[in-house]
Amino acid sequence: MGTSTLVKWGNGQGVRISRDIMESMGMSIGDRLEVQVRDGNIVMTPKRTRTITIPDFQTMFANYHGPQASEDGFASPQGRELL
Repeated sequence: MGTSTLVKWGNGQGVRISRDIMESMGMSIGDRLEVQVRDGNIVMTPKRTRTITIPDFQTMFANYHGPQASEDGFASPQGRELL
């Protein structure tokens, strides 16, 4: 645990956090913090973002050998569709 300093930052205030604390939390400059008051204490929690990587369509189904999509015959042409 360490001590931080409340400082003036433009028209607002800021809290300086030591490099040791930031590194131990896996944080870096620009990370967002959630700030709450609990039982008279200020609690700052790193706001983690989730990164989701979705592979492209061809890669997702490259090894798929199940049934193939086909016309189900449910609807008939209604306009001047090209078949």
